[in-house]
Amino acid sequence: MSTNVLRTADGWWSVVGDRAVRVDTKALTTDELLLDREAVKEAARSGEAGRPVADLAALSPVTTPCRVVAQMVNYRSHARDSGFTGDIPPAFFRKASGSVSGPGDTIVRPSHVKFLDYEIELGLVMGARLPIGAVVTESDLHEYVAGLVVTNDVSARDVQLTKTQFYESKSYPTFTPTGPHLALLDPGDFAHLLDLRLKLSVNGDLRQDRTLADMIVRPAQALTLLARFQTLDPGDLLLTGTPGGTALKAPPKPVEKIGALLPPAVKWKAFFKSQAKNPHYLNPGDVITATIATPDGRIDLGEQRTPVADAN
Repeated sequence: MSTNVLRTADGWWSVVGDRAVRVDTKALTTDELLLDREAVKEAARSGEAGRPVADLAALSPVTTPCRVVAQMVNYRSHARDSGFTGDIPPAFFRKASGSVSGPGDTIVRPSHVKFLDYEIELGLVMGARLPIGAVVTESDLHEYVAGLVVTNDVSARDVQLTKTQFYESKSYPTFTPTGPHLALLDPGDFAHLLDLRLKLSVNGDLRQDRTLADMIVRPAQALTLLARFQTLDPGDLLLTGTPGGTALKAPPKPVEKIGALLPPAVKWKAFFKSQAKNPHYLNPGDVITATIATPDGRIDLGEQRTPVADAN
């Protein structure tokens, strides 16, 4: 069974039901904690009463700096929303680790961004080095991945589309809410990954709801593809794509064909004029709730609840 860990300003906690027991460890970073997993398990089985989880102010359980890598268009439902047909080549991009924030921290929309979007994603936290040329299989995935976290790949769509710039549009501070739980998995837990259900709501309105069965490139294959050019180390984070249901959707094919004939400045002005009527983009005062869990609770990454505000 998986073991859930929380991080707060004063240390690490092992979560048992609605209580949390302090982990007796000197670890300051995620990779250091992964070397002291026995201390996490010891806290979980100690029988101590601990403290109510609700009383703890959780930080991201993934400490920074670290590598943050993400997969693009990796769910069939998202591919349909994005206007893709046929096979989609696997693609990766980087996010600045300065974008990582806590599971209750406010998402801050920069003053120049008008079209702010959400993308719930399952985050893989590496437990061992992924060297160049590594071949990862379903049977040895547990040798590379230590645990899982809820992440939200927040995106400034007007920056992303007009500048074709993924790195900037997804790397502003607070644009990768992470946690609350780092679910440290036992080898047997990996057989249940496809049962994980990703759910994201905005102000109680359910926007995204899919299991990993909708995923195109699954974790073992993704790590193999990534290892062609990118090493990963313990504590690094791989975001594995988002299901359909984001605010951004491709325009109808006839409109897209007409837009292709226009000069870029004209095309984007027309596109964002139409997007301004879309009520699903994030606005100040919105609250995003995100969860990832299996139906039986064997793996439960906790609830992420993040308000949205404009930069001062």
